[in-house]
Amino acid sequence: MTRRLIACGLLVLASVTACGTGTPDMAAQTLPTSEPTPSSSAASASPQAEPGAAAAAAKRCDSSSLKGEIAPTDAGAGNRYGKFVVTNSGTTPCTLNGYSGFQLQNASGAVPTKLERKAEPGPTTLTLAPGGKASANLHWGVVPADNEPVEGPCQPEPSKAEAIPPNETVPLTVPWKLGPVCSGGRIEISAFYAS
Repeated sequence: MTRRLIACGLLVLASVTACGTGTPDMAAQTLPTSEPTPSSSAASASPQAEPGAAAAAAKRCDSSSLKGEIAPTDAGAGNRYGKFVVTNSGTTPCTLNGYSGFQLQNASGAVPTKLERKAEPGPTTLTLAPGGKASANLHWGVVPADNEPVEGPCQPEPSKAEAIPPNETVPLTVPWKLGPVCSGGRIEISAFYAS
């Protein structure tokens, strides 16, 4: 009897008429008229997922499946631009969505790095086939700021960067051959995009 009263109480929230009888047929009338399909429930669970079975089956790209490099793209008036390019070195597709972590380093350890995310291009889910590439834009300055020395390097010169793929914790190491980063190691970085 107690179970029937609890069930009636719950059903009254969905439909006032459901408590009139305790038959299963009446209770079924309070359920949605159509069942969600597997594709519609998957889409609602991850709205940025790529369509298709291949994207749904692909695992997230991590440092074990990516190779990275820093490629310079432009320079002028104390500004430097480059790209952090990753390649899927694995044998299966993987997905990438968001921003990379990035820490400059040299033989002595961490070098000052202040990473700032840029809104354009913003995060989007990418599926990288084996050999596929994605890039993140980089921008930094080489003009000393605040209390940085004007003679010699403004900051310690990095020799590499530890870059953590989006939503991961283990970094991959990429060489840095582009000199010191001024303004306390300030680097602007975009989200990854297909390249």
